[in-house]
Amino acid sequence: MEERYRQALLYDFYGDLLTAHQQQIYEDFALNDLSLSEIAEEQNISRQGVHDLVKRCNKLLSGYEEKLHLVEKFLMIQKKAESICGISEYLLGEENPSSGDLRQKISDIRQISQEIIKEL
Repeated sequence: MEERYRQALLYDFYGDLLTAHQQQIYEDFALNDLSLSEIAEEQNISRQGVHDLVKRCNKLLSGYEEKLHLVEKFLMIQKKAESICGISEYLLGEENPSSGDLRQKISDIRQISQEIIKEL
């Protein structure tokens, strides 16, 4: 997974667990794509201080994910929902799906749906 996307997801799920100061700096770095120097100047701290804080926040957020697995579960559910959408599009696009094919696709949808429910 792309690092920026990973950081954004971790922040979306666990960002409220950071202090307000950590949130501001991490948002500027990970979400607003500001450089360490730009953030340092804006916050009136050293570039190294920003670097250390971002690194510490990454470690904290990754630690929460290691314990709770919320991002992992979200991504799995998202993938399964995309599968359901794909099957539905296939069925809607078919002129006359065979009875066996239709039954199999409906069975696939049921199985994926049950997996999602178990994940929740």
